[in-house]
Amino acid sequence: MAFRFQRRIRLAPGVRLNLSKRGLGLSLGPRGASLSVGPSGVHGHAGIPGTGLAYRQKLNVGDGHSGRNGGVAGGDAAALEARLAEGGNLAVKLEIDESGQVSYFHADGVPMSDAEARVLRRHADEALREQLQALCERLNADLDRLGRLHEETPAPEAAGYAMRDFDEPPPAPFQPLAPVWWHVLWPPARRAREAQSRRLRAEFDERYRAWEWRKAEHDAAEFARYQRESDGVWDDPDAMEATLRERLEEIEWPRETLVDFDLGSDVSTIALDIDLPGEEEMPDRYWGMPPKQLKLSPRRLSATRQRKLYRDHVHGIAFRVLGAVFARLPGVEEARVSGYRQVVDLATGAERDQYLYSVKVSRTQWLKIHFDSLDQIDPVAALEAFTLRRDMTRTGIFRDIEPLKLV
Repeated sequence: MAFRFQRRIRLAPGVRLNLSKRGLGLSLGPRGASLSVGPSGVHGHAGIPGTGLAYRQKLNVGDGHSGRNGGVAGGDAAALEARLAEGGNLAVKLEIDESGQVSYFHADGVPMSDAEARVLRRHADEALREQLQALCERLNADLDRLGRLHEETPAPEAAGYAMRDFDEPPPAPFQPLAPVWWHVLWPPARRAREAQSRRLRAEFDERYRAWEWRKAEHDAAEFARYQRESDGVWDDPDAMEATLRERLEEIEWPRETLVDFDLGSDVSTIALDIDLPGEEEMPDRYWGMPPKQLKLSPRRLSATRQRKLYRDHVHGIAFRVLGAVFARLPGVEEARVSGYRQVVDLATGAERDQYLYSVKVSRTQWLKIHFDSLDQIDPVAALEAFTLRRDMTRTGIFRDIEPLKLV
């Protein structure tokens, strides 16, 4: 059976950069992570190269007040000491490089002197230490999750869609303007106040009607999705495609992944091609924090460990996608999943698709998995229980294959 791959799902990472527009505008990129001590407190920002992770988290420092001025541009150690001793806030940039070393900057980007950095550490040591430790744990959690993606796979008998309530509260109830006693003596003032009250009432009615429309549209969309995921997913191709797309997009994927898919003519079969992340997107270090230093300590992963992490991750992606198919498309009896990555063709220098694996699974085979003990399952071994085409060494080196065809 020939499949035309015309439907593509872009699965974005579940952890995204979240920068507030208030306070400092930080530039986060390949340099790594940063922290800021600003008008609204201390915040941590992370973006270590090779992790795909970025985050922002607030942490209050000391008993500082909000302050009128969040920054000191290129000051000296004495001025910094005085500023912090007064309990005010100071806008500061802290950057962590790939070796885990912390650099300190004023809000205007001027590097702090060693003396200024010592003053800052003395006043905010505990807060910065807690934030760096939290950053360390998040980076390592991201690394660990890469090899355990399959543990989040739903069982085939997973419940259907649960409708979500409309979470926008209605406008506050209208309160008419209270009469003023002296308006009895001055009718024009009374009439003006009554007209103002009518205008306010009309504005409230308009806001409330708009809220009711938004609620009605939300409820209708939720009910339509509920019906689609209860009935349409059995034999309606459009409903099946929309359901699979939504379910896959709702997963918090560790790395951006692309999935092309197409249903067979009788909608009992489906073929999916997964554009996998590259090995270069895997972390190359594990992070720790020295007990008496404000820095992170990277421990570089061996090449074998990185390949194993990549091997587990790409097989976990296939396992997770198969789980979404069999859990949410009850009419599908057989699925074929093939994973490929972009590599450079040494003969031409152009990029090409290199297929790493191709697996064909029936619903009957899938039901044999114990979904209550997924933490005991090795996704690499799990795919070997099905019809699998793969050429891989024990240490995770892949060679080209031709993907399977559904017939």
